[in-house]
Amino acid sequence: MKKIIIALVVLVFAAPAWATVTITAAQVGDTNEVVISFDASGEGNLVRAFSLNLQLDDGATILDVGNVNADYYISPGTIQIDTSTTPPTIDYATPVAEYDDLQSDTLLGLDSNGITIEMGSLYAATDPCHPTAPVKSGVLLSIYVSRPPEPDLQTCLTITGNVARAGSSGVVMEDPDEVVAVTATGCCVVFPSLECYVGQPDYAVWEAVGKPLSWCYPRQCHGDATGTEDGDPKLGYFWVQEGDLNALITGWKKDGPLLDDYVPGQDWIAADFNHTEDGDPKLGYYRVQEGDLNVLITYWKKDAMAQGDDPAVPADCLDLP
Repeated sequence: MKKIIIALVVLVFAAPAWATVTITAAQVGDTNEVVISFDASGEGNLVRAFSLNLQLDDGATILDVGNVNADYYISPGTIQIDTSTTPPTIDYATPVAEYDDLQSDTLLGLDSNGITIEMGSLYAATDPCHPTAPVKSGVLLSIYVSRPPEPDLQTCLTITGNVARAGSSGVVMEDPDEVVAVTATGCCVVFPSLECYVGQPDYAVWEAVGKPLSWCYPRQCHGDATGTEDGDPKLGYFWVQEGDLNALITGWKKDGPLLDDYVPGQDWIAADFNHTEDGDPKLGYYRVQEGDLNVLITYWKKDAMAQGDDPAVPADCLDLP
């Protein structure tokens, strides 16, 4: 009997340690933003890196990434270090891996239906920029997706490990001997009805530019191209800020009459805040131009909570009964 007990004790201590990491995805309201989060809060062993394949179905595409976790700022495949300067200049680049990096399971990247992300941590008590260990749970990053082709009103996201970089789990722990049990759950991004603009006085214009969902945002005509209120408790939350400016810059003076530069589902049409196509035969006609810039300036970082002297951006762009 004693020999059996001793044998069991030996097996227990010889068995590899197990780590549990949960990865989830969630759509933000009815917007095109999907937040990818992780939870390893029950572990003593920290996550060192993530390498995941994020893939959509139904013909939708991943347009961009954002809200990247500051603790996982190392992107091994795209980081660039210039040693000709003192100290060396580091461009941490993007967590989206490049498709032509010769890894067989790397997805195509932005503007396709799938991206491969690689995000690692690097810290040390002596590093003035990153002296503390990474968080054990929180938002990893956000992705922004296009509406799938008609008549679909949703696209579903799957999350799997990128085998070439991090094995089938997609997670690398600081203790490489620890076995990782990863649960990765995607989600379906549901878009409002394609007819959300029915009854508006400029419905024909909306139809002509491809029925963009963004024009259904209640503050879009006041400069809100993203449909989101971004910021933080310290600096404030704003409906009209950098993301909306980026949309305007992207769409600035794209071709007008035949919309030669526009493909339904592209985000820049969201920056056509005044819903007009201005210009002349000599210089050209444009959907996004000075009038839209003036709209954005008018509401730029107005206090979203209507505090102080700055009014909130009114949610009155849809002429509802």
